[in-house]
Amino acid sequence: MLDIFKELSNRVIVFDGAMGTQLQERGLKSGECPEYMNITHPEVVFDIHRSYIEAGADVIETNTFGANRIKLAKYGLENEVFNIVTQAVKIAKEASKDKPVALSIGPIGELLTPYGDMTFDEAYDVFKEVIIAAERAGADIVLIETMSDMLEAKAAILAAKENSNMKVICTMTFQEDGRTLMGSDPITVVVSLQGLGLDAIGVNCSTGPDKMVSVVEKMSQVSRIPIIAQPNAGMPVIRDGKTVYDLKPEEFASFFPLLVEKGASIVGGCCGTTPHYIKLVKKAVKDLKPKVKVNKFTAVASNTKTVFIGENYLLRVIGERINPTGKKKLSEAFLAGDVSLAVEEAIKQQKCGAEILDVNVGVPGVNEEELLPKVVSEIQNVVDIPLQIDSTNIKAVEKAIRILRGRPIINSVSAKEESLKEVLPIVKKYGACVVGLTVGDKGLPKDRHERIENAKKIIKKAEEYGIPKEDILIDCIVLTVSSEQEAAIETLEAIKLAKEELGVNTVVGLSNVSFGLPERRLINSTFLAMAASYGLTTAIINPCDEAMMDTLRASMVLLNKDKGSVNYLNIYGKKQKEEIKEKEQQKIQEEDLKSKLYIQILEGKKSGVEDIVKNILEEEVQPLSIVDNIIIPALKEVGDRYEKGIYFLPQLLSSAEVVQSAFKIIKEKLPKGSVSKGKIILATVEGDVHDIGKNIVKVLLENYGYDVIDLGKDVKGEVILEEVKRTGAPLVGLSALMTTTLFNMEKIIKLLKANTDVKIMVGGAVLTEEYAYKIGADYYGKTAQDAVKIADKFFLKNALLCKTCGI
Repeated sequence: MLDIFKELSNRVIVFDGAMGTQLQERGLKSGECPEYMNITHPEVVFDIHRSYIEAGADVIETNTFGANRIKLAKYGLENEVFNIVTQAVKIAKEASKDKPVALSIGPIGELLTPYGDMTFDEAYDVFKEVIIAAERAGADIVLIETMSDMLEAKAAILAAKENSNMKVICTMTFQEDGRTLMGSDPITVVVSLQGLGLDAIGVNCSTGPDKMVSVVEKMSQVSRIPIIAQPNAGMPVIRDGKTVYDLKPEEFASFFPLLVEKGASIVGGCCGTTPHYIKLVKKAVKDLKPKVKVNKFTAVASNTKTVFIGENYLLRVIGERINPTGKKKLSEAFLAGDVSLAVEEAIKQQKCGAEILDVNVGVPGVNEEELLPKVVSEIQNVVDIPLQIDSTNIKAVEKAIRILRGRPIINSVSAKEESLKEVLPIVKKYGACVVGLTVGDKGLPKDRHERIENAKKIIKKAEEYGIPKEDILIDCIVLTVSSEQEAAIETLEAIKLAKEELGVNTVVGLSNVSFGLPERRLINSTFLAMAASYGLTTAIINPCDEAMMDTLRASMVLLNKDKGSVNYLNIYGKKQKEEIKEKEQQKIQEEDLKSKLYIQILEGKKSGVEDIVKNILEEEVQPLSIVDNIIIPALKEVGDRYEKGIYFLPQLLSSAEVVQSAFKIIKEKLPKGSVSKGKIILATVEGDVHDIGKNIVKVLLENYGYDVIDLGKDVKGEVILEEVKRTGAPLVGLSALMTTTLFNMEKIIKLLKANTDVKIMVGGAVLTEEYAYKIGADYYGKTAQDAVKIADKFFLKNALLCKTCGI
């Protein structure tokens, strides 16, 4: 059988095209389960596969995109996963003529916690069931596709790696702003996911090939593995009353040489493509040879941000304050299972300038395996910077990394044999960076040379596990100068040797140097400047120590790392105004509960919000005034930050959760229904089982004060019409993700318009504004935040009309 990954050194590999539209053309009716066609009409599925093989596809994908028990439950087929997947692989193998068969796995259709109800482990189990069935049936590759959430993608990747021997490819889908629904950019996606053991990574669906070029180009800057690109046939438009895509096969195929030029080595088609499209793509790339790039870099990532580390970048600051050592209040909080202080500290450190946060929950008596993942989960929901997982309990480390969105640092592995055997397999499995502590079996190193020998041992052993030295931050050990004054210079010289002889990045826990001396900040900041001049690339410090941060920023200018003094001027040019503003805000927070509530909504900090609302109400403040004067303005600012690209969907949802907690208390003080701003019906249209977007809209609308009637997914027009008549809701929101269900959206709109005066807003990844109005919608919402704006304008207009007519 063809080994496509070996072939990539010689030629571009071509995957097949769309399955859904082909099934429709061959008799699949709206509302029917596409994957069940494997059982009921295997000859139809076989014929589609054969047509793609004849068109020149090197790999065909099984008809299993939605063949998981969550999506199949909609059709009463949740117990048929094994049979459907087995039959799908069997059909594909018969049709493939010994060419590889890729198991297609799409999103589950549910938001993962904390934004939805599905846990990481539940998602993992859903994917595991599909993967086991496919491997038993003989599939060759797992193709995880059209993912919007890196954590869901991670669950699928780990399920594939831990339960099969198949090659694994993962593709994400990006919006027009160049980010996934959850806010991840192409570089962050690759940095975060490629190290999980993927054989290829890339992008599918999203857009046409023209707009996909920039995504592929960004991915190629950091990818260490092949890149796959599977664009749609453009964007959907209406022609002669039918939904079609705006790129003809010839135009579609013409972009593929450029995609290959920018870094793609595996190509194919997604929505709207046919065997004819694939035939022309095959012809377009036939004589092209993929570009082989070896990207060497050190980087860590959060869900939305990548931080590069190295001599060509500013010295990176790792915040050290989420560590209970010597902190009584934090220790007591951790023992009580309370993570609120850690969350507050995370927010504070990011504001002070931390670019990465060290997270340590090590208190005697604490169950780290339970607490560390909990703290990590809460922190990554309120800050958008990467994390460093700090624990000697490797089981706790693995559990925390498993549910983490992004790419962390593990702190740490030493040169001791036991540590190397225990930690490095976890580093490799999860594709993390790691701190290499230059402590060996003999204990603390005596001098720079012993430090370097220990570093060499760590690097050598890591390379045996397949971990490149770029993913190691060597810690040259800072000892206190009050007892060993020569230790400081030994550390500095070791930093220099690590850079010059080993070519690795370095990190130090800096505050140890001044222990036992007066004016510790003076020692710390001076040592930091010296370490920077010796080549230090990362420091674990207190970012809220102004003297330390001032010295660091000045050092970057003097060492010619802050080019044009851009960072220095950006901070100190505005510093005086910001300091005054910060002091004023701090004073307000301390004195004014209303401002506290506002800021907690802004920061997405849920802990303690119910008590704040109760205290505000005790001051005889009217419940509705809290909504009008605090909650709505705060949410508006959150929305403004989202539109400006300062916030992304996770921050939007975190703020919504805070509001939800506040509403619980407010509603207790109001007559039932008095807080509602209006009724809105939401539904994903008939034939479409994707409802992530609709669920997000629901969360936001509810937390903006609307009474949302959620009819779910795959909803018939008659059901929506009946609900409009029953409830009198004046506004309906319709969602569709699949192009094959856009026709149903149009039918539903016509049905509602013919029988009611209801207004209709529509949204979904496949919709455009032009298309929305062509099919009769009153409003088009590109994002969930747009839906809120539409609702606000609509109900305000209605209220004004009612006042005018005297109702």
